[in-house]
Amino acid sequence: MRPTVGVMNCNLPGHFGHHRYLRYHDLQSAQYGGRVQKVSLNAGFTCPNRDGSLGRRGCTFCNNAGFTPAYLHRLRGVPQQLDEGITRLRDRFPNIRHFFAYFQAYTNTYGELESLKAQYEAALAHPDVDGLVIGTRPDCLPEPLLEYLGKLARSVPVEIEIGIESCNDTALRRVKRGHDFAASVDAIWRVAARGLPVTGHLLFGLPGETRESQLEAAATLSQLPLASLKLHQLQVIRGTAMARDWRRNPASLPLLGVADYVELVVDFLERLSPTIAIQRIGSEVPARMRLAPDDAIPLSALQPRVATRLAERKTWQGRLFQG
Repeated sequence: MRPTVGVMNCNLPGHFGHHRYLRYHDLQSAQYGGRVQKVSLNAGFTCPNRDGSLGRRGCTFCNNAGFTPAYLHRLRGVPQQLDEGITRLRDRFPNIRHFFAYFQAYTNTYGELESLKAQYEAALAHPDVDGLVIGTRPDCLPEPLLEYLGKLARSVPVEIEIGIESCNDTALRRVKRGHDFAASVDAIWRVAARGLPVTGHLLFGLPGETRESQLEAAATLSQLPLASLKLHQLQVIRGTAMARDWRRNPASLPLLGVADYVELVVDFLERLSPTIAIQRIGSEVPARMRLAPDDAIPLSALQPRVATRLAERKTWQGRLFQG
């Protein structure tokens, strides 16, 4: 029941529907005969950038509380989190056909193999869970774990999400990421070689990036075996090192407004391979956690803005792609 991403003829913009880009959720619905929903989990993992292996304070932009559902802030067992998450999602989306357990918080491949397996298998034991999605860093994917996940994927869908964040080593150093882009390239190839679909996370607006470097990333990432991408805009979140620096000198961190971000995403999509699906077009941080920018809008409003701008410019994902 593993999803596959099909190559689409993109000589005409209509092949992506009115969105004008390849939507991951549409592919999932076609594969599974209906809506597929991820159920976010916090399994109590940490991160090498927090436990002292690489650092103590994490990446300068990171506060997981800004990106995880409120029910995950009360750490409980995986089955209990799944029960609550599935109940909430069914209330919102009664037509859901399948649930995937989404190990989201921090680095979900960082730990002893047997401990990791116990968490994954506890999720798969839930009667309503049909597959796994595992979020991680590129430098935390050892071969024994990939061997296990590759075998597991023969019987259930298993997707891996890798925090690339940037293809620019200067930007990665500026945010104290703890790895370079070469680590992401290596991880993506090794995961894909196991037959596991790979989703990459990309964060626009990091210090050290330029508009040119962010657009070049489209061509760079298009050469990798990525099934999908999640695009995010940089936002200053309370409790982060970036928030501390921003308070001291807001001018030191130019942030993308909504209009500029939409334009950047459209330019990026034009240059991206038409076979890479888009899972997210931006981020949504709770207002209580967000310090800046001031003009943030809900994701539900951002997606139509991007589609409208693509239509206004008479363009679509992959129009300028040179494969």
